Amino acid sequence: MPNGIVFRHIIKNEFGELKDVVRAKRKPYIPVVLSREDVDAIFGHLSYPYDLVAKLLYGCGLRLSECLNLRIQNFNFDACILTVHDGKGKKDRTVPLPETIIPELKTHLESVIDLHQNDLTSGYAGAFLFDSLEKKYKNAAKELIWQWFFPAKTLTFVPDTKEYRRYHLHETHVQKAIRRAVNKAKICKRASAHTFRHSFASHLLQANYDIRTIQELLGHSDVRTTRIYIHTIKTMTIKEAKSPLDF
Repeated sequence: MPNGIVFRHIIKNEFGELKDVVRAKRKPYIPVVLSREDVDAIFGHLSYPYDLVAKLLYGCGLRLSECLNLRIQNFNFDACILTVHDGKGKKDRTVPLPETIIPELKTHLESVIDLHQNDLTSGYAGAFLFDSLEKKYKNAAKELIWQWFFPAKTLTFVPDTKEYRRYHLHETHVQKAIRRAVNKAKICKRASAHTFRHSFASHLLQANYDIRTIQELLGHSDVRTTRIYIHTIKTMTIKEAKSPLDF
């Protein structure tokens, strides 16, 4: 019950106006970070395609929603670059694709292309698009480049148009698969899909990547958000530090 109502109707007095009251600051949350061994152990207990989703979460520092909203055109295998459109804050960014999983990504792409061809043969109406895109590009929903990179296993019936369309993998299915993999790997940390993104940032920082570079890769608008990862790695004392000549 709001304080004003308590004072007015129970205590029979006005709550009064609060001036010059400093709002309590929320303490920064220190993210959970997996070791590289933890990450590999979880990968080992994930089945396809959830293992590939997790590898992109960790390898590119993606949010789960960003990963599942990827379309075929977001991948540039020639330049080893992934473009993320409409991330948090409706911002676009590019991140390097992990070279070690490019063969897996290309094999997966072939299966997506086959699925798309089967869908077209079955007469489906295409992938779900934003309304603005649907109006601007009438046939885009059926074009290969607009298909989800991680398509849902089944088609969705749209009652209004009496059409069948395909959506991307559901977030809850990925989250449940990762939760099961974490339990099977006996990871003693509260790990989730988002933990891969935290681990990506922390491991880059550990590898002496510049904080501004990590900020750009994560798509943070403020570097202060990125600085939280400083608390997730071991600090180095002056005695432990080395001269550049010794690198």
